[in-house]
Amino acid sequence: MIQPTLVLFYVADIPASVAFYRAALQREPVQSHPGFALFAFDAGPALGLWSREEAEPAAEGGGGGGELALAVPEPVQVDGLLAHWRRCGARIAQQATVMDFGHTGVALDPDGHRLRVYCPSDLATTSSRMLQRNPD
Repeated sequence: MIQPTLVLFYVADIPASVAFYRAALQREPVQSHPGFALFAFDAGPALGLWSREEAEPAAEGGGGGGELALAVPEPVQVDGLLAHWRRCGARIAQQATVMDFGHTGVALDPDGHRLRVYCPSDLATTSSRMLQRNPD
């Protein structure tokens, strides 16, 4: 079976994007070169930042055509991560809200790429039930 291993964002300024993602993801890149940087996670695909000017074949379009989505186990963490991203310089495109799939919000990186944080509905429901049973 084929498994995705890398999500690529084409960016205008590698140093600025590395600085943003270093703060936003609270981790160091595992690779960093003048035209490319790579952030690895404990599980799932890595995030690559590739200079729009150096990408081959030439990158078309801009940010906002897709999302990097990060799941969190508690709805309150959606609000916390959005606030953290705002402090890192992200623009909040969608304040925390409840949608069909769960509690969610969206921030934009310096190039307009979308970062979605969400707590899936089944986790949000379970978490709410646990809080109702154990308010302390």
